[in-house]
Amino acid sequence: MKLKVGIVGLGKMGIIRRRVLEDHPHADVVAVCDPTLENQKNREGGVLQTTDYQEVLQEDLDVLFACTPNNVTAEVVVAGIKKGLHVFCEKPPGRDLTDTRAILEAASHKPELKIKFGFNHRYHDNVIQAHALLQSERLGKLLWMRGVYGKSGGVGFEEGWRSDRRTAGGGILLDQGIHMLDLFRLFGGEFHDVRSMVTNSYWPIEIEDNAFALLRNQEGVVAVLHSSSTHWKHTFLLDLCFTEGHLALEGILSSTGSYGPEMLIVSRRQFEDETFALGKPRQEVVYFDTDRSWEREIQEFVDCIVNDKPIEVGTLDDAWRTMELVYKIYAADELWRHASAAGEELKRSTDRLRGQEETP
Repeated sequence: MKLKVGIVGLGKMGIIRRRVLEDHPHADVVAVCDPTLENQKNREGGVLQTTDYQEVLQEDLDVLFACTPNNVTAEVVVAGIKKGLHVFCEKPPGRDLTDTRAILEAASHKPELKIKFGFNHRYHDNVIQAHALLQSERLGKLLWMRGVYGKSGGVGFEEGWRSDRRTAGGGILLDQGIHMLDLFRLFGGEFHDVRSMVTNSYWPIEIEDNAFALLRNQEGVVAVLHSSSTHWKHTFLLDLCFTEGHLALEGILSSTGSYGPEMLIVSRRQFEDETFALGKPRQEVVYFDTDRSWEREIQEFVDCIVNDKPIEVGTLDDAWRTMELVYKIYAADELWRHASAAGEELKRSTDRLRGQEETP
């Protein structure tokens, strides 16, 4: 069985998804859409190429991939769902909670469809192995987490759509930090106590370039986040401290290669009767040199469709809860709510969050 796939958006993510799908034995890309395509509508190698996503939806499709800027994500996803298509949506699931709610509402009327959101970091080798160690309980109980995910904006950063509040909805937290929040949820569950400081300290844009958050779940596990677009050295670091040891996920393989190498460092607590080990535990370091996250993510999605299995990672619930956590972080900083250009939007989101803490 080959699934007929349409892709809306051929930016960085759309190109990656197309490459993986074209190599997949059970997928056939039959239509693509992007505003940069030179001809308004043509077929090349049997693939429809168009600048209008509605023309993609008119094709005989099974699956739609939405790889669009945030301001049209909900529109495209909802249209795909209404057409009866399985949908893969890149993160974030829209600009704000209103966009995400629209997707959930549409999906609620089509429970037979598979809807998956792109949180590919869960499929990296260091994350997979760290999660297996967590589940094995060999390192004991999780105590706290610390995540740093930062990048340098670069030349032209302020001109890109990700730096435009009306298109993106939020800044670095919504764009990149959301991955770290998704990993916090993977390892620590849901976080209900949220404190934050959100700032725009360098880039001349209307959205945040740094977000600092302090989170706590109901079991008392604390997570600390720094999400930054003024981190001149590209950095991915996730520390997990347990009663019997420590895990450090350092670096992550990416298309730019600027966050690598990807490592998992396992340290076991040593201080009973081992004076010289105090603060210097033995470490096991595992290096990973191949990024299989994209293939794994799409393979799981295709498998769920072909074999009618439930989506387990990147679910509708994951999308809502992670997006909700992003907006709780925004809302927790009163100064940011009042000072940012998006203040009124954040106030509306804050009011909604105060009135509903559960998935709609």
